[in-house]
Amino acid sequence: MAENKEKLFDQFPETSYAEWRAKVETDLKGADFDKKLVWRTNEGFNVQPVYRAEDIAGLKTTDSLPGQYPYVRGTRCDNDWLTRQDIVADTPEEANAIALDVLNKGVNSLGFKVSEAADVAVVLKDITLSAVEVNLTCCPRKAVEIAEALVKLVKAEGCEATFKGSVNFDPLRRNFRHGVEGVDEAAVVAEACKLLDAVASVPGIRCLAVDSMMLANGGAFIYQELGYALSWGTAWLTALTNAGRSIDEVASRVKFNMCVSSNFFMEIAKFRAARMLWAQIVKQYQPATEDAAKMMVCATTSRFNQTIYDAYVNLLRSQTETFSACVAGVDSIVVTPFDTPYKKPDAFSERIARNQQFLLKEESHMDKVVDPAGGSYYVEELTVAIAGEAWKLFLETEDKGGFFKAVGDGEVQRAVNASCEKRHTDVARRKEILLGTNQYPNVNEKAADKIENGGCCCKCGCGTEKGPNALLMKRAATDFEELRLATEAAPRRPKVFMLTIGNLAMRLARAQFSTNFFGCAGYEIIDNLGFNTVEEGVDAALAKEADVVVLCSSDDEYATLAPEAFKYLNGRAEFVVAGNPACTDELKAAGINDFVHVRCNVLDTLRDFNNRLLNK
Repeated sequence: MAENKEKLFDQFPETSYAEWRAKVETDLKGADFDKKLVWRTNEGFNVQPVYRAEDIAGLKTTDSLPGQYPYVRGTRCDNDWLTRQDIVADTPEEANAIALDVLNKGVNSLGFKVSEAADVAVVLKDITLSAVEVNLTCCPRKAVEIAEALVKLVKAEGCEATFKGSVNFDPLRRNFRHGVEGVDEAAVVAEACKLLDAVASVPGIRCLAVDSMMLANGGAFIYQELGYALSWGTAWLTALTNAGRSIDEVASRVKFNMCVSSNFFMEIAKFRAARMLWAQIVKQYQPATEDAAKMMVCATTSRFNQTIYDAYVNLLRSQTETFSACVAGVDSIVVTPFDTPYKKPDAFSERIARNQQFLLKEESHMDKVVDPAGGSYYVEELTVAIAGEAWKLFLETEDKGGFFKAVGDGEVQRAVNASCEKRHTDVARRKEILLGTNQYPNVNEKAADKIENGGCCCKCGCGTEKGPNALLMKRAATDFEELRLATEAAPRRPKVFMLTIGNLAMRLARAQFSTNFFGCAGYEIIDNLGFNTVEEGVDAALAKEADVVVLCSSDDEYATLAPEAFKYLNGRAEFVVAGNPACTDELKAAGINDFVHVRCNVLDTLRDFNNRLLNK
C-alpha cells in the first residue's frame, strides 16, 4: 500500500502578512486598522490582532526546554503543582482540625496564620510533615521564633532533607498596609540573618518573602507587580550577600507570593517572564549552581476583582485565573474562596475552591502537560513584551536606590495607588467590566444581610490606622457596592420606568442599556412593550409611582418626543434621555439635563441620582 504523503495545507496557497493586512483593510472600509484592531494594554505595549511564525523567529524564549535555564518554560520537567489551601480559623486548634480534614480531600500544601511560636505545634499536630508543604504566615517580629519552632518539629520527625515549606518573613507589610514610613534596612538584614541561621538545617524552608500579591490586590497593573517583585527579590539578594551570605543560600530561601488576575494570556506570560528575568538576575551574582536561579512561585487568585453582588461570578474569575497559573507552570496555587469579600469562607466555598484545582488536574489533566503555551506566537510575544516593561520598572527602581528605599519613601505605594485609581475610573466608565456589578447586574439581589463584620489580624500591635503612604486596598467593585448598599438601606427603593416609544429596534436596545445602567444602583426597573404617545407613557409611569422616567427611542425621534415628554411630565419625576443624540444641545436648552449613554461615567451618574432619590 502506497504511503500517503499529502499534507492538508498543501492545498492552500501561502498567504503573506501584507496580503492578509490588505484584505482586512478592505473589509474595514476605510476605518483605521490600529484603532479598530490593535489593543493598547495597561502594561504599556500594543497587542496585534494576529501573530505569525516570523514574529517569534528571533526570540530566545523558545531556545530552552522545561527545567533548563533560564526557566522561561518552567523550573521542573513536570507540571504537578501543589494544591494549597490557606486555613482560616479562629483558634490554632480549629486550624488543625480543618487542616487534618482537607488533607484527606486532596490538598497537599497548607497555609496557616500563626501568632505565637507555641501555635506551631498546635496547628501541625498529627500532620505528617514529610508528606505536605507547610507555609506559615506571621508577624515579622515573631518570624525567627516561629521558624525555630517549625524546625524543631521537622527534626523531631527526622525529615530535614525532604521537608518543603515556608515562613513568610515580610518586614514591609506595615509599610504597605498601614503606610509606615521608612525601612530600617540594617534591622531587616539583621533579623533576616537570624532567620537564615534558624532554618539552616532544613534546606526546604523558604523564608525571605516577596509578597507582590499585596501590590496586585492593591490594584497594580501586571507589569508593576512583576517589576516590583523582581526588585523586591533583588533587595534580598543584595542586602544579604553584602552581609556576607552566599548567593546560593539567599536565593534558595526566597519565595515569591504572587497574584493571578483574570487577564488570561497576560498572566501566563507574566509568570514565564518572571522566571526568565529572575534567573538572569540571580546569575549576575555568580551562584555555584544554576539551580539557585530557579524561582519558586505560589500564585493566589485575585481579590481585587472579587465582588459582593453576584458573588458566584467570582467562581468564573478564579477559575480562569487558576487556569492561567497552571498553564504558566507555577509551583503552588491558592484559590481564593468566592465569598471572601463579605464573610469568613465556609466549608462549601472552601470545597468549591479546592475542586477548582482538582477539575484542572483530574478532569483536564493540566498537570500532565509541561508549558502547554510554549511556542504559541501570541504567548511568546506577550512574554517578551511584558518582560520588557517590567524590566524598565525594575531598572528605574534600582536606579533610585532599590526596593527598600522606594517602599520607605512611599514611591511604590503611590505608583500602585495611581494604578488603582485608574482602574476604578475604568470600572466607573465600564472600560473594565465586572460582570454583575457594573454590567448586567441582578437588580433584585440583596447583599446587606450576608455581609459579616470582622477580619484577620496578626495580633502583634501593628495597629489598623493608615498613613498617607498606605496602599488603598480597594476592590474594583467597592464603589458600586456602596451605591447598591445605600439603595438597600433607603426607606424606599427608587423605581425607574422605561418609556419605550417609536423605532422598535432602537427603543428595545436603549431600554436594555438603561436597565443595565440603572440596575447597577439596585433600582427597581419597570420595562414596557411600548406606547403610542408620550402622554400615554408618562401617565403609565406616574401610575407606577416612578421616580425616574427614561425615554427610549431613536436619535431622529428624540428631537420631537423628548421635549413633549419632558413638558408633559412637568417635574413629577426625574427625566432621562437614553442616548447621546445630535440634538442634545437643543434638548439641554429646553431644560433636559440627564442623558445616559456609553460615554457616561456610570458611577458618577448613579451617585448623582442616589443623592437626588435617596434623600427625598
